[in-house]
Amino acid sequence: MRSSLINLGLVLAVVLGFVAFNSLFIIREGNVGIVTRFGAVTRTAEAQLDVSQPGLHVKIPFIDRVRILDARIQTLSSKADRFVTSEKKDLIIDSYVKWRISDPATYYLTTAGGNKLQAEELLRRRITNSLRSQIGRLTIHEIVSGKDDSAEPVFDSQNSNGENSIIGSSKRDEVMQNALRDIGQSATELGIEIVDVRIKQINLPPEVSSSIYARMRAERDAVAKLHRSQGRQEAEAIRAQADRDVAIKIAQAQRQGRSLMGQGDAEATRIYATAFSQDPELFNFLRSMSAYREALKSGQDVLVVEPDNEFFRYFNAPAGTAAAN
Repeated sequence: MRSSLINLGLVLAVVLGFVAFNSLFIIREGNVGIVTRFGAVTRTAEAQLDVSQPGLHVKIPFIDRVRILDARIQTLSSKADRFVTSEKKDLIIDSYVKWRISDPATYYLTTAGGNKLQAEELLRRRITNSLRSQIGRLTIHEIVSGKDDSAEPVFDSQNSNGENSIIGSSKRDEVMQNALRDIGQSATELGIEIVDVRIKQINLPPEVSSSIYARMRAERDAVAKLHRSQGRQEAEAIRAQADRDVAIKIAQAQRQGRSLMGQGDAEATRIYATAFSQDPELFNFLRSMSAYREALKSGQDVLVVEPDNEFFRYFNAPAGTAAAN
């Protein structure tokens, strides 16, 4: 009998422990909980939904169910979509939204029991509609540069995400602020707070981008050809100037050389004249020696002249007196 009581006590202890375990639940930091009883949400005395904040809570075991909702900031990244500007031109815009649950009760009721996918789909529609409204009032250039003139958009080879995109501008910030205001107002109905709205990329459609890049490439080729032709023209002018300077320097050098040669010849003639005037006979002798050297330098010359000819004056007598005799 005693052992039966002991066994019964153990069974009751296990059952009570199991019931107690299922009566407690923990909500972790960053989450909130909604308790449902027989499929209906529990409410407070003021008929408000009973929202469980982070901590340890009690529920009726096997009857109450706890729906855990993530109350942290979450990111909804929308896929790139096509938008039309006020010029009726298309842009491909990629954006994302930072959001979190601000009113768990409203969020639970408006999203079919806290269905995150449904909440994101509702937000995606709102952000798309808001951006479509904002982009539809602006031109491409206003979105890119924030100015009202009609200059061409500027392209960045690679943005911070490693993707080709149009360079941002102040108008982009204005669009995001307006979208944040519009979506924030409508998201309140869902129990959601919009923390931030950002545009990641603004691209032109591929068919438009290819034609713009082709035109930009043609313009750059034209500029390159212009620079090359200007370079060739300047190179020809530099070469012509260099050739002219060389010709002038050579002519000046030749003129100076001839002038110096003339001065040298004049000085030599003066020296010779001075020397020969002091000894005329020496002058005659040197002239005769020069004539002999020129006449007999080949070694095979034959001269037919009289022996007492003036040409052989210094052959007949070293003093050169043979002709006089």
